[in-house]
Amino acid sequence: PSPRGTAQPQTTTTTMNRPLVAILALSLASTTPTCASQVWLGPPSRSSVSGRPSPTINVSSHRSTRCSGHDALDDAPYSSSTLLSIRGGSSLTQDENDNEGKEDAEVRKKQLQQEQSKLLKYRTEQQLLYQLRSTYLSEMLASRGVPVPTVLGVATAEGNKVPEMVDWDCAMCTYDEPKSCLYSFDAEPNTKVVAPIGTDQWISLSALNRLRRTDPTKVEPMWHSRYAILQSWFSDTSEYSMLQYVGFKGFVISSVLLDGGNGMILRSLLILTVLSALVLVMPLLEFIIGRIIVSAPFWAQWQTWGRIARAGFPLKLLLGQLAWKGIASSFGKMESEVREFFVDMECEILEESVPLTVGPGSEVVDVEEERDDGESESDAEYDDAY
Repeated sequence: PSPRGTAQPQTTTTTMNRPLVAILALSLASTTPTCASQVWLGPPSRSSVSGRPSPTINVSSHRSTRCSGHDALDDAPYSSSTLLSIRGGSSLTQDENDNEGKEDAEVRKKQLQQEQSKLLKYRTEQQLLYQLRSTYLSEMLASRGVPVPTVLGVATAEGNKVPEMVDWDCAMCTYDEPKSCLYSFDAEPNTKVVAPIGTDQWISLSALNRLRRTDPTKVEPMWHSRYAILQSWFSDTSEYSMLQYVGFKGFVISSVLLDGGNGMILRSLLILTVLSALVLVMPLLEFIIGRIIVSAPFWAQWQTWGRIARAGFPLKLLLGQLAWKGIASSFGKMESEVREFFVDMECEILEESVPLTVGPGSEVVDVEEERDDGESESDAEYDDAY
């Protein structure tokens, strides 16, 4: 009879002699509270071996009528082998571990790529800084006369050719035949102008020479860097050089004083001149300084210059530096004035000596050249006859 007094469906009674198996069966049956099979312990029975009572497990083969919504599974009976089977889920846990390992590997790979990109960026920035510093150092050394390559010296615009050597034409600018000038738009009357041979891009000869002395980097851009003007017209090694007409005086001023040692000869001569002048006037300076030192007005100002005389060495060193800077600045201004004077002399020599090749006045040069050629031929015939 049923514990509740109601009729029970057909059940399967299993007698287990081991209590552990019974407890496992009960735990499996309790995992489905809503749709579980009816499990109850029957009256205890005695084992045939030990005579001890053993629990009897009654498992209903039919599901409860309370499990609604699963009509397709209502007819599937439950057995003891189903209850004692192992639950699944081990394969899902293994797949999750594999996915986590792959995600960790991708994260580490991204971190490594970010570190490498940061390192590459840092090295690139350092390389650019080194290049900028070396370029700046080269420019400073070149400005002080050290023969090192500069940006302007090695730069060539893309698609442009290297400046070529070119001959020159010289003409006289007059009121009747004025000439244009690349530097000052219109050349002054009664002055010589020059241009690359076969062109009408004229420039005043004096303005060109003064420009090459003050800022030589602006000379060749006058002709769009097409011609090597400085190397062609003002180099001793060029066959088109204008300096071959200046004579000995022009050679001393141009090649020795202005170009010698990048101006070191002129500076040395100027220093030597100043020292010589100081030596010559030294007796007069000693007399004047001696009279000032023993004078009453000088000692009346003891409260003013006595502090400086008794000051420490750092203050005296600072005053000495200030005095040296003042002397150097004055000497630089004097050197600039002297250099400007010699540049003006050079321009005058070029105006006088460079021959005219086109325009008014060029016929005289041609006649003189023909006369010189005729005299040289007659002299050669005379030498051959005797």
